[in-house]
Amino acid sequence: MPRRIAIVEDDPAIRANYADALKKHGYEVSAHAARGEALSAFRNRLPDLAVIDIGLGDEPDGGFALCRELRAMAPGLPILFLTARDSDFDAISGLRVGADDYLTKDVSLPHLLARISALFRRMDALREPRAAEEVLERGHLRLDAKRLTAAWKEKPIELTLTEFWMVHTLAKFPGHVKDRESLMREASLVVDEGTITSHVKRIRKKFAAADASFGQIETVYGMGYRWKA
Repeated sequence: MPRRIAIVEDDPAIRANYADALKKHGYEVSAHAARGEALSAFRNRLPDLAVIDIGLGDEPDGGFALCRELRAMAPGLPILFLTARDSDFDAISGLRVGADDYLTKDVSLPHLLARISALFRRMDALREPRAAEEVLERGHLRLDAKRLTAAWKEKPIELTLTEFWMVHTLAKFPGHVKDRESLMREASLVVDEGTITSHVKRIRKKFAAADASFGQIETVYGMGYRWKA
Protein backbone atom coordinates (compact mmCIF):
# COMPACT_ATOMS: atom_id res chain seq x y z
CA MET A 1 0.00 0.00 0.00
CA PRO A 2 1.25 3.52 -0.77
CA ARG A 3 2.21 5.78 2.10
CA ARG A 4 -0.44 8.32 3.04
CA ILE A 5 0.76 11.90 3.53
CA ALA A 6 -1.47 14.64 4.93
CA ILE A 7 -0.84 18.21 3.78
CA VAL A 8 -2.31 20.99 5.92
CA GLU A 9 -1.93 24.26 4.00
CA ASP A 10 -4.39 27.14 3.70
CA ASP A 11 -3.18 28.45 0.31
CA PRO A 12 -5.14 26.45 -2.30
CA ALA A 13 -2.54 26.80 -5.07
CA ILE A 14 0.38 25.73 -2.85
CA ARG A 15 -1.71 22.91 -1.38
CA ALA A 16 -2.57 21.61 -4.86
CA ASN A 17 1.03 21.89 -6.10
CA TYR A 18 2.47 19.88 -3.23
CA ALA A 19 -0.35 17.32 -3.41
CA ASP A 20 0.23 16.79 -7.15
CA ALA A 21 4.00 16.47 -6.70
CA LEU A 22 3.67 13.92 -3.92
CA LYS A 23 1.10 11.90 -5.86
CA LYS A 24 3.49 11.76 -8.83
CA HIS A 25 6.08 10.21 -6.51
CA GLY A 26 3.70 7.43 -5.49
CA TYR A 27 2.25 8.79 -2.28
CA GLU A 28 -1.41 8.83 -1.37
CA VAL A 29 -2.31 12.38 -0.32
CA SER A 30 -5.03 13.95 1.83
CA ALA A 31 -5.09 17.75 1.69
CA HIS A 32 -6.66 20.06 4.27
CA ALA A 33 -7.06 23.83 4.43
CA ALA A 34 -7.70 24.37 8.14
CA ARG A 35 -6.83 22.95 11.56
CA GLY A 36 -10.36 21.81 12.45
CA GLU A 37 -10.86 20.08 9.11
CA ALA A 38 -7.51 18.29 9.41
CA LEU A 39 -8.14 17.25 13.00
CA SER A 40 -11.52 15.73 12.11
CA ALA A 41 -9.90 13.78 9.29
CA PHE A 42 -7.07 12.57 11.57
CA ARG A 43 -9.56 11.28 14.12
CA ASN A 44 -11.10 9.10 11.40
CA ARG A 45 -7.82 8.02 9.86
CA LEU A 46 -4.25 8.90 10.75
CA PRO A 47 -1.81 9.58 7.91
CA ASP A 48 1.63 7.97 7.77
CA LEU A 49 3.26 11.43 7.78
CA ALA A 50 1.97 15.00 8.14
CA VAL A 51 3.24 18.15 6.41
CA ILE A 52 1.89 21.21 8.21
CA ASP A 53 2.04 24.98 7.65
CA ILE A 54 2.16 27.23 10.74
CA GLY A 55 -0.34 29.89 9.70
CA LEU A 56 -3.72 28.35 8.90
CA GLY A 57 -6.49 30.74 7.83
CA ASP A 58 -7.34 33.09 10.69
CA GLU A 59 -5.05 31.15 13.08
CA PRO A 60 -1.51 32.59 12.83
CA ASP A 61 -0.15 29.72 14.94
CA GLY A 62 -2.78 27.11 14.05
CA GLY A 63 -0.12 24.69 12.79
CA PHE A 64 1.61 24.66 16.18
CA ALA A 65 -1.68 23.80 17.89
CA LEU A 66 -2.41 21.08 15.32
CA CYS A 67 1.05 19.59 15.79
CA ARG A 68 0.52 19.33 19.54
CA GLU A 69 -2.88 17.70 19.03
CA LEU A 70 -1.59 15.26 16.43
CA ARG A 71 1.44 14.38 18.54
CA ALA A 72 -0.88 13.55 21.46
CA MET A 73 -2.89 11.26 19.16
CA ALA A 74 0.14 9.55 17.60
CA PRO A 75 3.46 9.87 19.48
CA GLY A 76 5.46 8.10 16.76
CA LEU A 77 3.98 9.79 13.69
CA PRO A 78 6.50 11.78 11.60
CA ILE A 79 5.53 15.48 11.45
CA LEU A 80 7.22 18.05 9.22
CA PHE A 81 6.59 21.80 9.21
CA LEU A 82 6.69 23.45 5.79
CA THR A 83 6.24 27.18 6.17
CA ALA A 84 7.22 30.61 4.89
CA ARG A 85 8.32 31.60 8.41
CA ASP A 86 12.08 31.27 8.58
CA SER A 87 13.00 32.67 12.00
CA ASP A 88 14.99 30.61 14.50
CA PHE A 89 12.24 31.30 17.03
CA ASP A 90 9.60 29.66 14.82
CA ALA A 91 11.85 26.71 14.00
CA ILE A 92 12.61 26.06 17.66
CA SER A 93 8.92 26.50 18.54
CA GLY A 94 8.03 23.92 15.90
CA LEU A 95 10.43 21.39 17.38
CA ARG A 96 9.22 22.13 20.89
CA VAL A 97 5.63 21.29 20.03
CA GLY A 98 6.75 17.92 18.67
CA ALA A 99 7.73 18.23 15.00
CA ASP A 100 10.47 16.01 13.59
CA ASP A 101 11.64 18.48 10.97
CA TYR A 102 11.18 22.10 9.89
CA LEU A 103 11.55 23.42 6.34
CA THR A 104 10.83 26.74 4.68
CA LYS A 105 8.85 26.99 1.47
CA ASP A 106 11.86 28.06 -0.58
CA VAL A 107 13.13 24.48 -0.30
CA SER A 108 13.39 22.60 -3.58
CA LEU A 109 11.01 19.73 -4.29
CA PRO A 110 13.86 17.15 -4.43
CA HIS A 111 15.05 18.36 -1.00
CA LEU A 112 11.53 18.09 0.44
CA LEU A 113 11.15 14.58 -0.97
CA ALA A 114 14.54 13.61 0.50
CA ARG A 115 13.48 14.79 3.95
CA ILE A 116 10.18 12.89 3.69
CA SER A 117 12.01 9.74 2.57
CA ALA A 118 14.46 10.08 5.47
CA LEU A 119 11.60 10.28 7.97
CA PHE A 120 10.00 7.16 6.49
CA ARG A 121 13.33 5.28 6.50
CA ARG A 122 13.83 6.02 10.18
CA MET A 123 10.28 5.00 10.98
CA ASP A 124 10.79 1.70 9.14
CA ALA A 125 14.17 1.07 10.75
CA LEU A 126 12.78 1.61 14.21
CA ARG A 127 9.87 -0.73 13.60
CA GLU A 128 11.92 -3.59 12.20
CA PRO A 129 12.27 -6.45 14.69
CA ARG A 130 15.89 -6.69 15.80
CA ALA A 131 16.52 -9.73 17.95
CA ALA A 132 19.79 -8.45 19.42
CA GLU A 133 18.96 -4.76 19.59
CA GLU A 134 15.22 -4.69 20.10
CA VAL A 135 15.74 -3.44 23.65
CA LEU A 136 18.73 -1.23 24.46
CA GLU A 137 19.56 -0.72 28.12
CA ARG A 138 22.23 1.66 29.39
CA GLY A 139 22.10 2.14 33.15
CA HIS A 140 18.80 3.84 33.96
CA LEU A 141 17.92 4.13 30.24
CA ARG A 142 15.70 1.63 28.45
CA LEU A 143 14.83 1.95 24.77
CA ASP A 144 12.44 -0.44 23.05
CA ALA A 145 12.95 -0.10 19.30
CA LYS A 146 9.98 -2.30 18.42
CA ARG A 147 7.48 -0.33 20.49
CA LEU A 148 9.26 3.04 20.09
CA THR A 149 9.21 3.57 23.85
CA ALA A 150 11.81 5.13 26.12
CA ALA A 151 12.14 5.06 29.90
CA TRP A 152 14.52 6.60 32.43
CA LYS A 153 14.57 5.15 35.94
CA GLU A 154 11.41 3.26 34.88
CA LYS A 155 9.62 6.54 34.10
CA PRO A 156 8.30 6.76 30.52
CA ILE A 157 9.84 9.52 28.37
CA GLU A 158 7.68 10.62 25.45
CA LEU A 159 10.07 11.00 22.51
CA THR A 160 9.28 11.81 18.91
CA LEU A 161 10.60 9.52 16.20
CA THR A 162 13.58 11.82 15.60
CA GLU A 163 14.35 12.19 19.30
CA PHE A 164 14.15 8.43 19.86
CA TRP A 165 16.59 7.71 17.05
CA MET A 166 19.04 10.37 18.25
CA VAL A 167 19.04 9.00 21.81
CA HIS A 168 19.46 5.46 20.43
CA THR A 169 22.43 6.57 18.30
CA LEU A 170 24.15 8.29 21.25
CA ALA A 171 23.40 5.63 23.87
CA LYS A 172 24.40 2.68 21.69
CA PHE A 173 28.09 3.49 22.22
CA PRO A 174 28.49 5.32 25.55
CA GLY A 175 31.54 7.56 25.72
CA HIS A 176 31.89 7.83 21.93
CA VAL A 177 31.70 11.41 20.66
CA LYS A 178 29.24 11.85 17.80
CA ASP A 179 29.81 15.01 15.80
CA ARG A 180 26.77 16.53 14.16
CA GLU A 181 27.64 15.03 10.78
CA SER A 182 27.99 11.47 12.10
CA LEU A 183 24.90 11.90 14.26
CA MET A 184 22.90 12.91 11.18
CA ARG A 185 24.36 10.03 9.15
CA GLU A 186 23.87 7.28 11.73
CA ALA A 187 20.40 8.49 12.70
CA SER A 188 19.43 8.93 9.01
CA LEU A 189 18.73 12.61 9.62
CA VAL A 190 18.67 15.21 6.86
CA VAL A 191 18.72 18.41 8.89
CA ASP A 192 21.03 21.34 9.48
CA GLU A 193 23.31 21.73 12.50
CA GLY A 194 21.01 24.23 14.20
CA THR A 195 18.15 21.75 14.09
CA ILE A 196 20.35 19.06 15.70
CA THR A 197 21.13 21.48 18.55
CA SER A 198 17.42 22.22 19.05
CA HIS A 199 16.57 18.52 19.16
CA VAL A 200 19.29 17.85 21.77
CA LYS A 201 17.96 20.69 23.96
CA ARG A 202 14.46 19.27 23.72
CA ILE A 203 15.63 15.73 24.54
CA ARG A 204 17.52 16.97 27.61
CA LYS A 205 14.46 18.89 28.78
CA LYS A 206 12.25 15.80 28.53
CA PHE A 207 14.65 13.64 30.55
CA ALA A 208 15.21 16.44 33.09
CA ALA A 209 11.44 16.65 33.62
CA ALA A 210 11.58 13.03 34.83
CA ASP A 211 14.88 13.42 36.70
CA ALA A 212 16.27 16.85 37.56
CA SER A 213 19.77 15.36 37.95
CA PHE A 214 19.84 13.97 34.40
CA GLY A 215 23.12 14.79 32.68
CA GLN A 216 23.88 11.81 30.45
CA ILE A 217 24.08 13.77 27.19
CA GLU A 218 27.31 15.73 27.25
CA THR A 219 28.27 18.47 24.83
CA VAL A 220 31.89 18.11 23.72
CA TYR A 221 32.54 21.65 22.54
CA GLY A 222 33.80 21.91 19.00
CA MET A 223 33.18 18.21 18.43
CA GLY A 224 29.60 17.10 19.15
CA TYR A 225 27.77 15.03 21.76
CA ARG A 226 28.22 11.81 23.69
CA TRP A 227 26.27 9.62 26.07
CA LYS A 228 28.16 9.57 29.37
CA ALA A 229 29.73 6.16 29.94
